[in-house]
Amino acid sequence: MNPPELEFLAEKELVEIVPKFTLDAMFLMDGKLGPFSAGLPARVPLWVALDLRRRERCTLVAPHWMNTHTLEMLKKEERENAFFTKMPNEHYMAMATVIFRSCSQDVPDADKVKNLIKDIWDNRISKLRTAVLTFIETEASFAKVDNLTQMEMATVRPFFPHALEQIHRIRMSARAAASTADSTSRSQSFLNSSHSQNTHNTSTSSTSGRS
Repeated sequence: MNPPELEFLAEKELVEIVPKFTLDAMFLMDGKLGPFSAGLPARVPLWVALDLRRRERCTLVAPHWMNTHTLEMLKKEERENAFFTKMPNEHYMAMATVIFRSCSQDVPDADKVKNLIKDIWDNRISKLRTAVLTFIETEASFAKVDNLTQMEMATVRPFFPHALEQIHRIRMSARAAASTADSTSRSQSFLNSSHSQNTHNTSTSSTSGRS
């Protein structure tokens, strides 16, 4: 899936809002939401929260992990760990993208939070690229990578299959060249052996004739 499709999936994640209206229930294709009471927090899918926020019918409560303390801890752990750290949400980058795009003013310390998420993303993508490069250079057949999110995998998906295809072609060409060289070597050895045998037989016949 590409980034827009992943953002669509991320918008199904539940978030908390503080509504500015009172309503018994909201009926959607996915089911019933509510009741809603003005000033009391409620949980709704992110896409509903963004629509209500756009119409100024609510205030979005930033996800629990979208705060400077949590993100600084994640950033530190990501830098110090050779492996990928488990993210607090599978769609952390997509959620952050759509939230900052629509209502960044509802996120406390928005600029710092945005920079921390970008730093974490950059660290993970750098680590992922290094892992892919190592995979290619070592000509490995498979690799196991834990805690990657779908958005991160989407960044390498466009070129990774192409790289693997090129590696496969190179390997097949090398095998074909080695097979050809081996066949040529065997043929040459056979010819040399036949030539030596013929020479030996000719020499023997000449010796017998003189006798």
